[in-house]
Order: sequence, then structure tokens, then C-alpha cells
Amino acid sequence: MEGAGSANQPLLSGASRLDEDEESGACHNGGSVAASVPSSSSSSSSSCSSGNSVVLFSSLVAVCGSYVFGNAVGYSSPAETGIMDDLGLSLAEYSVFGSTLTIGAMVGAVPSGRVADLLGRRGAMWLSELFCITGWLAILFAKGTWWLDAGRLLMGCGIGLLSYVVPVYVAEIAPKNVRGVYTSLNQLMIGLGKAFMFLIGSLVSWRVLALIGTLPCLLQLLGLFFIPESPRWLAKVGREKEFEAALQRLRGKNANISQEASDIKDYMEHLRRMSEDGITELLQAKYAYPLIVGVGLMIIQQCGGLNGFVFYTSVIFEAAGFSTTIGTVIAAVVQILSTTLGVLLIDKSGRRPLLLVSAAGGCLGCVFTGLSFFLQDLHSGAELVSSLVLVGVLVFLGSFELGMGGIPWIIMSEV
Repeated sequence: MEGAGSANQPLLSGASRLDEDEESGACHNGGSVAASVPSSSSSSSSSCSSGNSVVLFSSLVAVCGSYVFGNAVGYSSPAETGIMDDLGLSLAEYSVFGSTLTIGAMVGAVPSGRVADLLGRRGAMWLSELFCITGWLAILFAKGTWWLDAGRLLMGCGIGLLSYVVPVYVAEIAPKNVRGVYTSLNQLMIGLGKAFMFLIGSLVSWRVLALIGTLPCLLQLLGLFFIPESPRWLAKVGREKEFEAALQRLRGKNANISQEASDIKDYMEHLRRMSEDGITELLQAKYAYPLIVGVGLMIIQQCGGLNGFVFYTSVIFEAAGFSTTIGTVIAAVVQILSTTLGVLLIDKSGRRPLLLVSAAGGCLGCVFTGLSFFLQDLHSGAELVSSLVLVGVLVFLGSFELGMGGIPWIIMSEV
């Protein structure tokens, strides 16, 4: 981020010092790892390898929750025709079903911080997946709108909680030098989850698709038994022995974690003092610019039209006279490619260029889509309508996944 000086500074005054301390270790595992002692280089290397594998596995288990998020968001579009035909829903009733996910997500997101602090990061993921599994099962066995809406609401509560706890957990366990790569996995898995639902949804019934949606939930529940709790949370609640054991496991059995452990404890103490001041601490003039940037980006992300495109992709294609099956498959492929490209470019090209390209592309996609239906209403250029709709939807979805989908979450933590 460039601009006002405060935007380049962390909101917490002790953060930059602690980040510098984290970089002092050879493998970014805190403290003076044996990098300064030549005779121990082989053991240090094996320690780094061991620690990295634990961090990688733990991160992959955590971002299964992001994949669940993507599945939930991507479900309604391919399932729409089947649900409306089988259960006799009107378009208005199905629209309520689709939007209930967003309502549930807001309900789940509000207490997510408190829940993650009370139950721990693993406990919060456990709870969220129980919500999601119950929601999928309610949809699977639904005989009417009430079960559908209740299941969708429960799923929304689950993903609202996951949207907070997954990136927090990954950021707290990852070494600083690879933290950006690991946290970008969150958006990658969300994109893959949506794309997978688009692809599979064109081949199976809506009930089978709901059953498939439970699988990543169960996979994460199983994986949570084998990953450590966040060391930062353990330090925050005063569980000293478990804190050191978890940090040692993440950094490797031979790693010297004394410096990083000390830094984390200092940081947690700083956060405790900050929390005593309450939210009024953030209302100071020096924090105005970062707050406007962070909150503004999140508002743009949520109000930019994504839900309309993702929830009703098949309806948009059908209304324009384009094949829904072909359209959803192409949209899925574009989302996968765009999300992957965004992950690869985020540290090379920078946040701002990707956001600018993403926002411009999203705007262009909306213009193309709106123009196509405007021409349809005028009964003019009928041969262009389906092509314009396809281009508009693909440009919007591809642009969103390239930057606006994930970068606002990253910038929120950086400013």
C-alpha cells in the first residue's frame, strides 16, 4: 500500500518490531536457529523440512474450510433447475433459498472472533463444520422450502465462522517468509470449491451434489485431530506448555524457538493491553486511512455483484439463450485459471495493480451483461445477446477471482 504514511504502518505499534524479530531466524522459526553454527547445518535443514511439512499439512487441513465455503457459494446455481422442478419452488422462493446463505454468513461472522477466542482455532473450525454438515444434510433430505432454507441458513452460519478462523489460523502458524503464500491458499480453495460445484453440478442431481458437499467437511473434521492448535492462541489463554509444544512441532523438533516464543508472548501482552482500551483505540485520527482502505475494500467486495453472478449463473445463461451446461463449465474453468493466476501474481505485481485490474474487469463484465439484456429488451442484435452474456459473465468472474476476491482480506491484515 502506498499513500498516507499511516497506511504503511501496522495498526499495532509492536507489530513491526515483532516481525523484524521473526526474520532473525535462519528458517524463520524464531530465534537464533543453528544457522550461525556451521556444524549444525544438516540438523537445522532437517528441522526446517520437518517444520515446513507440519505447517503445510496444517494449512491444507485448515483451508479445507475455504473449500467448503466455495462449495456452499457455488451450489445454488447448478442446483437451481433441479430443486425448482422437484420441489415445485417459484423463482421468488428459490431466490430466498439462495440469499439465506448470505444472511447466515452475517450471523456466523458477527461472533466469530469471540468463538475463536473461546474455543480455540481448531474448536471453532470443528463447530463451523458441524453447522455445515447439518446444513448439507437438511438440504439433502429436504421435502419443502423450510428444510431448504434452514439448511442454507445453517451452512451460512458455518461459512461465516470459517471465513474468519481459517485465514487467522493459517497466518498464526505460518513462518513470516511464506505467510503470504499460505494465506493466499484461502482464496484459491474458495475459487476451486465454487468451480468444482459448477463442474459436478452439471453432471449429477442436486441431492447428490449436496451429499458431495459434506465430504470436504468430514475431511476437515478428521484432519483436525492431527494438527496442532495455534501457538498464539495457546499463549493468549496462558497454556504455556502446550504453547511451546505446538510451536516446536510447527518449527521442527531441533529448532530453537526461544526467541519466537518470547516475541509471541510479548505480542500477546501488547494485544491484551490494547483490548483494555476497546474499540475507541481504533477511532484515532492516525488510524483513519487504514480503516477507510480496509473497510472500503470489503464493502466493494461484498456489494460488487458477486452473489448475483454466482448464485444465478445458470439463470443468466438460460435467459440469454446460451447453454447452461456449457456456460457453467466454461465459467468454472475460468475461475480456476483466474484464481491460480492471482495467487501466482500477488507478490510479484503487487496488491494495487491486481485490485485495479480486477475492479475494472468486474465493471466491464457488468456492462457487457447489462448491455446484452438491454438489447434483448429492445429486440435488437439478438445474435449478439448470448455472446455478450457469456463474455460478461466470464469477464466478471475471472476479474473478481484475480484480485477482488482475496486481496481485500490480505490488505485488511497488512494495513
